[in-house]
Amino acid sequence: MIVAGFGFRKDATAADLAAVLAMALGRASLTQAEVGALAVPEAKAGKGAAGALAADLGCPVLAVPTAAMQAAAHGCLTRSARSEAAYGVPSVAEAVALAAAGPGARLIRPRVATAKATCAFAQGDGP
Repeated sequence: MIVAGFGFRKDATAADLAAVLAMALGRASLTQAEVGALAVPEAKAGKGAAGALAADLGCPVLAVPTAAMQAAAHGCLTRSARSEAAYGVPSVAEAVALAAAGPGARLIRPRVATAKATCAFAQGDGP
């Protein structure tokens, strides 16, 4: 299973998430159809942007608790001071993707970032 993990600012829209997803898909040589789920921090799971994008793509949104993000943080490839301050992880997108993809998951490539959102893909067997 391939999970697209997202970190995003509170004012990010579904279009912002779709844009960073498209960029990340291109850089990872993946198609939208290969993505089985979206993952976001539990605190942002109820936000409209992630839900709207998931509805457009026809896949679930997985809400990842902070503790699970922190447990998966050792697999992160990039660092953001903002992510470390907010969640105690080097990269929100990478950490939620890894946590949601399950034990033994691996990042497909480092996160892609725009002004309002980040996206990373992890592959694993699922939770």
